[in-house]
Amino acid sequence: MLKLTSSPLRVFTSSGTPSRSGSAALITKRKFRNYATQAKIPVNIVEVGPRDGLQNEKGVIPVDVKVELIEKLALAGCNNIEAGSFVSPKWVPQMAGTGEIISRMHRLPDVHYAVLVPNQKGLDGLLSVLNTYNSSPDSESVPPPSDEISIFTAATDAFTRANLNTSIAESLVKMAPMARAALDKGLRVRGYVSVAIACPYTGQVDYKKVREVSKELLEMGCYEVSLGDTVGRGTPSQVAEMLEEVKKDVPVERLAGHFHDTFGTAVANVFTALEHGVRTIDSSVGGLGGCPYSPGATGNVATEDILYALQGSKYGITGTEYGKGTIDLDQITEIGWWISEKLGRESVSRAGRALRAKKIRDAEMAKDGEVRAKL
Repeated sequence: MLKLTSSPLRVFTSSGTPSRSGSAALITKRKFRNYATQAKIPVNIVEVGPRDGLQNEKGVIPVDVKVELIEKLALAGCNNIEAGSFVSPKWVPQMAGTGEIISRMHRLPDVHYAVLVPNQKGLDGLLSVLNTYNSSPDSESVPPPSDEISIFTAATDAFTRANLNTSIAESLVKMAPMARAALDKGLRVRGYVSVAIACPYTGQVDYKKVREVSKELLEMGCYEVSLGDTVGRGTPSQVAEMLEEVKKDVPVERLAGHFHDTFGTAVANVFTALEHGVRTIDSSVGGLGGCPYSPGATGNVATEDILYALQGSKYGITGTEYGKGTIDLDQITEIGWWISEKLGRESVSRAGRALRAKKIRDAEMAKDGEVRAKL
């Protein structure tokens, strides 16, 4: 069984030594807890930038950069972070080194660090990392490298064959024992259904198939199923129709929304999902993302854009005390620019770009005011 700890005050390195350097040292002095924004409908964010966001990058991303990205996101208040994928580097080279990443990163208590596992070999890779952790004398005090797996299939056979080289039915048969094994080890299991609106190979998706697949994922032990507009072609009316169909068999509180922003409708689709009862949204810092098996799809909806859009609404983003009970928009904006610059480009988050422009403009005006005051 996975040994889970609940130490609330300290952050540890992979060797078990409490961190004393940089921003991580601050963590040891502050109480850590999760709580929803009061008097608002709580909305949970699953930050997928380190995995879904980076998987479509053309270049190889250094392990150190990925470790730092995850640590920064946790310090901004994120309490659900998809840290990587145990997929073959031959097929997705950007996910190489996931075992090293989750072992090295400073892990905050009560933050869920999930990893994607596409097959039994991927699960075996994670369990090997966890076995090393469990055999260490530090396992009683150091949070585990991961406490959750993500498994995935799709709503069309064409996409499932492109992604997993199986049909939908075959993928579900293969995933069931993986889910059972993970649950037996004390891991949480989350499911994905890709192309829940449209498929890049076959076009419009039959929402009844989305409902059927989602139901099967719940029955095999997933605590939540994330419905993905992988192509980013969905409109609010399509999202509403799809959700109403899925809700016939699946409790809406067990659903999450995962929207790519190819046609600029992702934020509108998020609001539609929330109005239909969904309370968990996947997003990616800086709008990072894309899909190797969905030609033309752009990044996930940016975390900054969701945080900004929900300000003043009836919804409140849940987060940790490091984000003052939510996820800190200013910190996420800075992280979005930091990782984008590491990748050699600008952030594609609309809110992130506007907030940075304002910050630069305010700094220039303040400097100009100081100069004028001296004249």
